[in-house]
Amino acid sequence: MPSPDRPLRKLGFLTIGLFDPADPAAGHLSTLEIIELGERLGFDSAWLRHRHLQFGISSPVAVMAAASQRTSRIELGTAVTPLGWENPLRLAEDLATVDLLSGGRINPGVSVGEPMTYSTVKHELYPGSADTEDFSYSRVERFARLVAGDKVREFSGKQGVVEEFSDRVEPHSPGLRDRLWYGAGSLKSAIWAGEHGFNLLSSSVIFPEKDQVPDFAAVQQAQIRAFRDAAARAGHANARVSQGLVVVPTDSASTTQREKYQRYVDERTPRTLTPQGPKGMMFAADLIGSSDQIAEQLYAHGGFQEVDEVAFALPFSFDHEDYVQILTDIAEKLGPALGWAPAY
Repeated sequence: MPSPDRPLRKLGFLTIGLFDPADPAAGHLSTLEIIELGERLGFDSAWLRHRHLQFGISSPVAVMAAASQRTSRIELGTAVTPLGWENPLRLAEDLATVDLLSGGRINPGVSVGEPMTYSTVKHELYPGSADTEDFSYSRVERFARLVAGDKVREFSGKQGVVEEFSDRVEPHSPGLRDRLWYGAGSLKSAIWAGEHGFNLLSSSVIFPEKDQVPDFAAVQQAQIRAFRDAAARAGHANARVSQGLVVVPTDSASTTQREKYQRYVDERTPRTLTPQGPKGMMFAADLIGSSDQIAEQLYAHGGFQEVDEVAFALPFSFDHEDYVQILTDIAEKLGPALGWAPAY
């Protein structure tokens, strides 16, 4: 539990990698530059959101591959890759390849469930099996087995003069299975992740139980505790938990930036006041202000009190120079206020 006398151990950030559809290359290059800046500032990790048929990163594996060749230390992760869009075997191959190229720095975060707006895309995504695809936990279990190097088939060995085949996913990257994360928003999914050997990504969106008071921090705290209990029972004593709230420090922001940031937070605040939709989805409030003010709010936050690493989410729609200011303040002001020391 972070506290003024117990420091935050790992500090990361999360970005959507927004781009202009008229010039998508510029947005992707900006994301790579932000990751490079993160390494220079001493951040422990950089995480990419995953967006399909939108104006954000649709292929974080490719972006992580590029980032791995521009950096040498910072860990790279996805938060999260929705497996409903993926072939688990092919994704396991791609992630293992990038993990080896990065020197073992990849942290894949995944989730399951039917793809967003599935009815509009299923005819292209799964033209022959759209109505029979399995989007349950078994899909992520299969993915985890493949990453771990479990046998895929009985067929293997040399065929002919040059062809040689393996019975597992190749390349195999030892240690990658231990760095798999699950993005859980409900008590059920948090417990499942703990029972099945995943680390836990807890974000700014959660779903309370019907009998829980709709208090975001308390609900998140209960989910994290349930995850840790489940992981301990399953023998995963070293399971990790990362929290991902939106923080907007304004220490070095200009007057124009502060006004822009406040408008952004004000527009998003109403959705944080009451549960949303039939499932009672809850959104965390964005934290804006000086680093000292944000640190004070975090120390009082029940979810934050349960973790020793974070991946603070960058706002979706800001400009490159805004992200530079926010990341610099997080690394130089907010992180130290939470007891964190940069990794150089």
